[in-house]
Amino acid sequence: MKKMLLAAAFLLTASLGFAQSSPPSDALYKALGEKPGLVKLMDDFMPRLLADARTGPFFKPVDQKRVKEQLVVQFCQLSGGPCDYEGADMKTAHMNMRITEGDFNALVEALQVAMTAQGVMVVNVRGDASIFGK
Repeated sequence: MKKMLLAAAFLLTASLGFAQSSPPSDALYKALGEKPGLVKLMDDFMPRLLADARTGPFFKPVDQKRVKEQLVVQFCQLSGGPCDYEGADMKTAHMNMRITEGDFNALVEALQVAMTAQGVMVVNVRGDASIFGK
């Protein structure tokens, strides 16, 4: 199945927020390759975050394996998959970290590149990046 316009659909789904248990359909989750596809996406995303001078300082001192696992669960839930994220919401988890808009945009850019590298057509990730609690 060709992954067309998934980023736009994914971010629309993400704008529903963590309060909703799951989107009405699992089509996006399936199109992303289900859990193995999300793991592959995060395996691509994390090294990009570490390599970027704007995001690396936030991710180098943390347990990257755990962060990737948590991201897989979050993306799984938000894309309509069977996962249930039970961690803190993004705003609470990143409170007091002094993340600037530039830092946040760098993370979104890394996500765009990782999604493109995984064959996900990116349409307008910056238009609504509420998946990150912004």
